[in-house]
Amino acid sequence: MNYQHVEILLVEDSKADAEMTLRTLKRRGIANNVEWVRDGVQAIDYLFCTGSFAQRRNGQPKLVLLDLKMPRLDGLEVLKQMKSRPETRKIPVVMMTSSREEGDLVSSYELGVNSFIVKPVEFDAFAETVAQVGMYWMIANQAPG
Repeated sequence: MNYQHVEILLVEDSKADAEMTLRTLKRRGIANNVEWVRDGVQAIDYLFCTGSFAQRRNGQPKLVLLDLKMPRLDGLEVLKQMKSRPETRKIPVVMMTSSREEGDLVSSYELGVNSFIVKPVEFDAFAETVAQVGMYWMIANQAPG
């Protein structure tokens, strides 16, 4: 595991989407340190230094890119736990999902998501969306220390 300071925590169960996201962020020079976890349980373990991440001690990511529909624990539950705890409450969370369901959108905002993005199906459009999200949240946005 890479335990250096992480700028972005990518929570994504699709290997193809994760690899495309990682490649785009690296190619655009948006984030040097991205940690990829494959489901909501791993995300919770990472954020709260439990389970397989019990030895992690390098602070919190600057941004969480969170998939909505995942096995074991979905993105809404991860978001709910993040926003209910003081150590993770202020971390910006961008829900990146293929869901166009109004209920998912409303639930995400009710639980405190900072942005809700529907993943484009086409490769180039997906890569451009990831680049724009990364540029905004990692470079343009001012977050509390």
